[in-house]
Amino acid sequence: MSNHTILILQHQHQDHPAYLRTWLEAAGVPFEIRNTEAGDAFPRRIDGWGALAVLGGEMSANDDLPSLHDAQALIGDAMARDVPVIGHCLGGQLMGRVLGARVMASPAPEVGWHDITVHDVDAAADWFGAQATQRVFQWHYEAFELPAGAVALATSPACGVQAFAVGRHLAMQFHVEVDSVKLGAWAAARDAQFMAAQRRHPSVQSGPAMLARARRDLGAQQRLADRIYRRWLANR
Repeated sequence: MSNHTILILQHQHQDHPAYLRTWLEAAGVPFEIRNTEAGDAFPRRIDGWGALAVLGGEMSANDDLPSLHDAQALIGDAMARDVPVIGHCLGGQLMGRVLGARVMASPAPEVGWHDITVHDVDAAADWFGAQATQRVFQWHYEAFELPAGAVALATSPACGVQAFAVGRHLAMQFHVEVDSVKLGAWAAARDAQFMAAQRRHPSVQSGPAMLARARRDLGAQQRLADRIYRRWLANR
């Protein structure tokens, strides 16, 4: 692993790097965070950075926001130069848009801990290991289609494409970066969309249910994150 600095795009204060930051610090990998809600500008070119991570956010990938346009330009530049890109939820959706895929309402929203089925393809095993089912933390109301030329890596009953890869780039619909602090803050949410979705969809868990399940599932997801982040930064 080289010492090139990693660039992390953060869209909102509440959707911070969490376990991704912990992992990078433990691995001794330097990084820089650009937080648009704090007034930071997103660059449109990847010059000077060794890899790109794009975090989530409450906005839609389809929103006409300058920061999202800049993020997509940067993702496109990084992928064109084969600089490794990883996208978490909104970040993965922005990767899909860059590659020409649509981002639409998910067949069902997913909030909380849900199983995904990992496809029996070499690329999926490379990223996620040999286990056919993984339990991951989700919080999304929209989802990406599979872009042309991408390899589908995983699926779930509520969302047909949970992750895709294009070479060394990975887009995820889920939040493999959550830690106990981030999860605790999110579980306390009482916004109208979340509360209504709990009443309408079995795939949307309550805050207390998320926290109870985290006692069993968070450690396993962080071990999965270890593997994913190592693969993302391999051979830079």
